[in-house]
Amino acid sequence: MYEIWLAMNIVWEIALTIWPWIAAALLLWIVLLAAAARRSAPSWRGAFRPALLAGALVALLAFFALPGLTRSSLGDLAYWVDWANVLAIAAGIGAAAWLMAWPALTWLRKP
Repeated sequence: MYEIWLAMNIVWEIALTIWPWIAAALLLWIVLLAAAARRSAPSWRGAFRPALLAGALVALLAFFALPGLTRSSLGDLAYWVDWANVLAIAAGIGAAAWLMAWPALTWLRKP
């Protein structure tokens, strides 16, 4: 249980150091939502699957790239908490990509 709280604390501390980037991403997402909503009868449903596919692809790429970005490798993941952290971070990156891609693809689709 201690490892989970430690991981959550590390994520919080990292988020505090990059809060301007998080705020910029949130602002970009709001702008994309507004742009997609302004179009006449946006096809949110039609852009859902392509955006979900893009998010899943980004999550898969992030899963394999994250250990290398920290000068590590998948072979160094020996404990279940290590695997859970990499999977959770990759899933979070994929979810963020999906949340950005869905309104962007909705905005780009023809009405």
